[in-house]
Order: sequence, then structure tokens, then C-alpha cells
Amino acid sequence: MSYCSYARNLPENNVHRLFHDKEHGRMPESDNEIFGRLILEMNQAGLSWDCVLKKYDNFRIAYHNFEVQRIANYSEMDIERILSDKGVIRHRKKIEAAIYNAKQILALQDEFGSFREWINAKKGLNLDEWVREFKKRFKFVGKESVNELLMGLNILPGAHHKECIINI
Repeated sequence: MSYCSYARNLPENNVHRLFHDKEHGRMPESDNEIFGRLILEMNQAGLSWDCVLKKYDNFRIAYHNFEVQRIANYSEMDIERILSDKGVIRHRKKIEAAIYNAKQILALQDEFGSFREWINAKKGLNLDEWVREFKKRFKFVGKESVNELLMGLNILPGAHHKECIINI
């Protein structure tokens, strides 16, 4: 048994190791948690994953535990609150995209029962097809963010190498 190479020699309390061991390659049960992963991937654009993971807990607080319904109703005051929060990535377009995307998830919940079911209903798509689906519905997503999100949700392969202890 072994770990993926990037996690193998990391201390147990390292943010990458914790994410690798507890979240990466797993589909959360709740739409809020899946949405939280989307928020992380959107915010990673142009930045390092290390930067985003170190701010993960702050994102959770700033975005009210990734509650889709609540975020869909964010006002300009909420945008200003997040823009003033030094614990997160302060990028207006990313914040506005998170609000827009929350509204899109509410529409998917109405149509499919949940965001998770929308994703599951599309299993079998290749990466380019997934990117088209995401770009039709969401803002601030691209090929890399969609790929990383879906790998991290165990929809596309590549989250862990095949001998990784997490796969066993």
C-alpha cells in the first residue's frame, strides 16, 4: 500500500494530505459540499491549489458553509463582506460567479432533484463534453477547473493512483 506521490511524504496535518485523505476522489452526499468544491475550483483559477486549500476553512465561513440557497440570495452587501475578508480570495467576478452558480444549482435541483443527481445523470461523458455542459450552466469554469472538480468527485479518473491507500 502506498500514497499518491504528492501526498506520500507530507505530514498528516498538511492541508494537501488532509484533502487527499478525506475528500479528494469522493463524491459528497450534500449539494452544499459539492458546491463548496466548485467554489474552490473556481477560486483556484490563476492561483495555486496550495493557496486555495490553505483558505478552505475561511471559504467555508465566508460562504456560510456553502449553503446553496443562502448564497443564491446574496446581496451586494454580502459581496462587499467577502471582498473585505482577507482570509479568502477577494475577486469580485469569482464571488459574483459563485452567486450565479448557486442560482443555477437551485434550477438543477428543481429539474433533477439535486446537483449530485444532475452530475450522476451525465456520467460517461468525456472531459470535453463535461466542459460544454458546465459552460452552458455555470460561470467562471474552464477545462482545468471542470476536470479537477470531476476528478475530485470521482466522476473522471485520476484522483488517486491505482495503488493509493485511499483506493483500497
